[in-house]
Amino acid sequence: MIVVADQVRIVVVCVVLTAVVAGVGRVAGVVPPRPVLRAAVRAVVQLAAVSAVITAVLVSLPLTAAFLVVMAAVATGTSSARTGVGARGARVGLAILAGVVPTVALLVAVGVVPLEGIALVPVGGILIGGAMTATTLSARRALDTLRDRNGEFEAALALGFTEPLAVRELVRAPAAEALVPALDQTRTVGLVTLPGAFVGMLLGGAPVWQAAALQLVVLLALLVVEVIAVVVVVELVAAGGVRRPVG
Repeated sequence: MIVVADQVRIVVVCVVLTAVVAGVGRVAGVVPPRPVLRAAVRAVVQLAAVSAVITAVLVSLPLTAAFLVVMAAVATGTSSARTGVGARGARVGLAILAGVVPTVALLVAVGVVPLEGIALVPVGGILIGGAMTATTLSARRALDTLRDRNGEFEAALALGFTEPLAVRELVRAPAAEALVPALDQTRTVGLVTLPGAFVGMLLGGAPVWQAAALQLVVLLALLVVEVIAVVVVVELVAAGGVRRPVG
């Protein structure tokens, strides 16, 4: 009975929180209710699905690798949709993977992250999620800047700049704004936020110093993958590999 009561309370809280977000967003004109409700429903379905398969995934390295590939594919699709780049959307996956793959490989190689599903899935998911966010934000800012400051772009070409150089000069600073959340999170960790890796290890009985050390590694790894994501986005936009369809 106690377990059922806890589940009911959780459901009620989730419904109330979703209703608050949808209501406040609608009244303030910030976001319509439909995207909020759709995101909440998707979260429920996806977490239920993951809960059903995660045990099998965590005990098998091939399944773990497949699960990480699915994560990266979903992240690429999400970022592509958010940036509105159309058929070239798959290319944003380069920005996501360029930092995540070598960073995870390094963490495994030095033994910080064991070659086990129970470690690879959460760490890989955190890094893929961070790279996805940085890719989306930097691409949106870069493409918006290129559209809004087209006159400056044309002027740069008239002055003899090559197209890639002109694009880089325009979009580099706006794209770099995608790093602000990660930088702020790192600067304020322990004072404003207690991230999940730290809290999770403490709840699991790990020593405080070990939890803090792992959290520091995760935060710095996040900065690495996000910086690389922004750099790759800038280069993709400069080379014309990522652009919004005209018309």
